[in-house]
Formats: sequence, structure tokens, C-alpha cells
Amino acid sequence: MRRKASLILLAFAVFFAALSPLLRWYAFPRLAKIPANQYQDMVLEARDATLLDYGTMQAKKVPEVTIVQTLKGNVEASDRIERTAGRDVVVWDSLSYVQGPDGKMVSKLPERYIFDAHSQDPVHATGESVDGDPVTREGIEFKWPFHTEKRDYEYFDAQTRTSAPIHYKGTHTFRGVKVYYFEQTIPWTKVKFPKVMPVQGITPESVAKTGTTRWYTTVRKFWVEPVTGAPVYGEEIHKEELRGGTLLGDRDKVTAFAGHVKMREDYIKHTVALVKSNRTLILLLTSYLPWGFLLLGAALLSLSLYLEARSRRPGDPAPTEAAEPEPVNA
Repeated sequence: MRRKASLILLAFAVFFAALSPLLRWYAFPRLAKIPANQYQDMVLEARDATLLDYGTMQAKKVPEVTIVQTLKGNVEASDRIERTAGRDVVVWDSLSYVQGPDGKMVSKLPERYIFDAHSQDPVHATGESVDGDPVTREGIEFKWPFHTEKRDYEYFDAQTRTSAPIHYKGTHTFRGVKVYYFEQTIPWTKVKFPKVMPVQGITPESVAKTGTTRWYTTVRKFWVEPVTGAPVYGEEIHKEELRGGTLLGDRDKVTAFAGHVKMREDYIKHTVALVKSNRTLILLLTSYLPWGFLLLGAALLSLSLYLEARSRRPGDPAPTEAAEPEPVNA
């Protein structure tokens, strides 16, 4: 009976030991993916900012500038691209909408971002764009890979349409969550005017005829939870200027926007709670269950060997054979 039990325990030990690496190296890459239909929004604020009044072409201080960022998964586009890409693809249609204290639009920048659902590597396909202009992204945008490493990454900047290193600066704790802090500085760079201008009747083409150009710089900061690769908080020290041309009269340049952009408090709380929940799910696949199954397999193997040893213990009495009856004489 002991030997039969030990064989059953041995079979379970082999099963759980084999299941441990399968979860980590086979199931995790196939189950841990960004959903194709994901939708999320984020509100950021720049208080005591500087904003250009296009009516007077004078920069002025305003109490607040609000930036609303939305990401919407385009399932139809991702299904179409997956047929030729040979992997799971996510297509995000995003919009960064900037409005002044009066609620009027300052600028808006639409993007289409196409990437691998698991690795977050960019996937180059028709439709990849910024403000309607085709682009070819290199590096990441919006999200870091699962199990983010303590190293620099290439991060795509939508204003310049180029990628540049975003540097790992250290490990911190943010609202009870262990995070990696990354920072990227984009130096003053000449960039395109948005295709939709804040003043009706003014177009990028009409501004270009005046000789006035638009310049931009930013210091981009992210606090990233490394297991999920999701930023739990972000800031930008953002500046834009108009330079030269007849539009500015006798001035060399004028500030179009300058402000320290930060996530709004209610969105910080929501993001931290969401990341904590997703972190637990990722750890189940990559740590808790694989290590748990491995330890369970080792325990079952030990118990199986113990029962096998008990069944062969030499101190046990040998079974007796039935004595043959003595012959009876008449």
C-alpha cells in the first residue's frame, strides 16, 4: 500500500516540477499581453503656466493648463495587422488635447501607435503616424516592457518624431510601490506646427509663409513599476517658443507654452491601484505559482521517497508461509 502511494506522489511531484518552468517560460509570454481593446485616459495639469494669447501674440501667465490624454485600442486595425505580422499586435489611437483655463483648445496631437502586445516592441505597419504624418518609431512609448530592467531605453518623442535615450536614474518607492525612475531631456528642437491651430483661419502653411518657426524642449520624467512596466506617475517640464518671422514683429521669440506638467491627484490614485492589481497577476505567472509548484514538487518527491523507504525497511517481519499439515497414520 505504501509503495502504491509513493508512486502516486512521485507522479504528482514530476507534474508540478514540470509545470513550474512551463508557467514562467511558456504561459507567461502568451498570457501576459496588453488587451487589444484597452481604453484609458489621463488628466495632467500645469499650474501657474505661461501661455501665448494668439489674439495679441503676447505670452501671459494663466492659473492652469489642462492636458487630457486618451488611449483607445483599435481592435479592427490590430486584427488586420496581425494577419501579416504573425504575432499579437495592439493598435492605440491616442490623443493629447491641451486646453487653457477658459476651456478653449490650445493644441491637439493625435497619434497611432502600433506595438507587440507582450514585448511592447514597435510594429511598423501602414497607419503608424503622428498628427497624420507617417512615422517609423524606434523604442518604446507610453509603456515599458514587462519586467523592466535597470537600464536606459529608447523612447519616442511625438513632437520631434524621433527617439532618444530615456535614462534610468534610480530605484524609489512611490505611494508604497517600488518604482524605477527614468528621465529624458529633449534639447531645443525645431518642430512642426500642429495641423489644427487654436485660431480659426490660421493654418501651418499660412504661418510658414511668415517665416515664424516653432521650437520645443522638455524634461520628461517617469516613475515605472518594473514588474508590469506601467508608469504610476509622470511629469514634464515643457517649453515651446515661436521664433523669427514677420508674425512676431520686432521680437526674436515669444513663449507659446511653458509649464510644469503633472498628473492630477485622482488619476494618480487610480493608476497606483490599477498597477498594484496587475502586478499581482504578473507575479502569479512569473514568481508565485512557478516557485510554489517547484517547492510543492520537491515536497511531494521527499514524501514519496520517505514512503518508499518505509515500505522497504529491513526491521519489518517477513511474511509467514502456511505450514503444511502433518500426515495422519491409520
